[in-house]
Amino acid sequence: MNDKKKVIVIGLDGVPSNLLFQELCNSLPNIHRMMDNGLYATLTSCDPPITIPAWMVMMTSKTPGELGVYGWRQRTGYSYNEAWIANSLSIKEPKVWDLLAKEDKRACLIGIPPSYPPISVKGNLISCNLTPKNSKNFAYPPELANEIEGLVGDSYMFDVRRTDDRDEFLKKLYEMTETRFKVIKYLISKEQWDYFMFVEIGFDRLHHMFWKYHDKLHPKYPPNNKYEQVIPDYYRYFDEKIGEILSQADDDTYIILVSDHGTGGMKGAFCVNEWLMNEGYLVLKKYPSDVTELDRCDIDWDKTTAWGWGGYYARIFLNMKGRESNGIVAPDEYDRVRDELKSRILNITGPNREKLDNIVFHPEKLYGECNGSKPDLLVYFDNLFWRSAGTIGHKALYLSENDTGPDDSVHLKEGIFVIYNKRGKNGHSSRLDTLSIYDIAPTVLDIMGIQPPYDFSGKVSKEVSHWVHNL
Repeated sequence: MNDKKKVIVIGLDGVPSNLLFQELCNSLPNIHRMMDNGLYATLTSCDPPITIPAWMVMMTSKTPGELGVYGWRQRTGYSYNEAWIANSLSIKEPKVWDLLAKEDKRACLIGIPPSYPPISVKGNLISCNLTPKNSKNFAYPPELANEIEGLVGDSYMFDVRRTDDRDEFLKKLYEMTETRFKVIKYLISKEQWDYFMFVEIGFDRLHHMFWKYHDKLHPKYPPNNKYEQVIPDYYRYFDEKIGEILSQADDDTYIILVSDHGTGGMKGAFCVNEWLMNEGYLVLKKYPSDVTELDRCDIDWDKTTAWGWGGYYARIFLNMKGRESNGIVAPDEYDRVRDELKSRILNITGPNREKLDNIVFHPEKLYGECNGSKPDLLVYFDNLFWRSAGTIGHKALYLSENDTGPDDSVHLKEGIFVIYNKRGKNGHSSRLDTLSIYDIAPTVLDIMGIQPPYDFSGKVSKEVSHWVHNL
């Protein structure tokens, strides 16, 4: 193998395969060239298909259960109210760049969730969207922060927040991406690296703000709206930026486009805790007068069997004796209670009594090893098209909107994978069968001439390996 091979990974948070490969491909000349002269596939995300843990699942080839990270926030032990937010220190498993460092290879890393606070790497790191606004602690080595500020001033942005002012959002989105690419191109040309990776979180934010304006099948699509082309326009803009990266790559550099999950139109939100109350699993001492977060509600734990967390999927916890401080479910009743609850969830219908494609996972069956405070059930309402609303006070089961702010889209499992090298030629069948998010880390290591660890959850893509090593 040629150990001089280098890899650039361009992470597109939330980009779905149908939008990129089918709808927009012909208007994206650089991505189209990569697909024609390289290989591409739909990339199946992990369960759950959420930014955190998905990027770390991709980079470690370990399940969320092995990582002990089931979403942005996790329970603190088995506390009813305390939780912690995942960050760079939460990920204990070695990542691709850690394994490369053992082979004396350097990495340059930008915006990969979660990478705040910045931690030591063999190379350079700029932290991710978890970075507090105006923080000066966003880079490794620390002096890199001063270098970046010297390049772009204080204009470097880690994220752009959702807002009802969509025009202001778009302005900030383009400012964020433009500044990020200025830094990316600078570091690609200045630094010594073998592995370069950055993630653009802007795609995810764009989808959540504008999906209904683009997707004609969205239940809230407004015909002939002024935002119809907002999503395609940003994709075309980003394609131009990818072209600039392609022009910087030499013959030994392989460029990978990848997304952590897909995106689809949100049908609405299902109030999981309102439903658990109706079914007798969750008991309040007093129903709130306004919409209220669960941990601010007056819950009668001595009578509560189960409660849920909201998000793009639901996490259900049983109130277990010996585990929770006021648990009421005996250990020998665990399987019966959980199976009964699962059966009822599978039979939940939509607002018009329509059948929903609900999916319920047992974490220990899904992952095998489960670290941290795992939920007792993971639930996809209508296979993720209905998000889970954890708040209480709606006096309803179905909401037409997200309960935590403006949102048009949900996370689905079908992401993207594209690999390209300038020596690649058209004339071969470039579409591959579906790849798994777990296959990315071993495949990257294989490209760079390194044997992947035996305990990875994924495997080297034989098709990608054959193509790379026979160019």
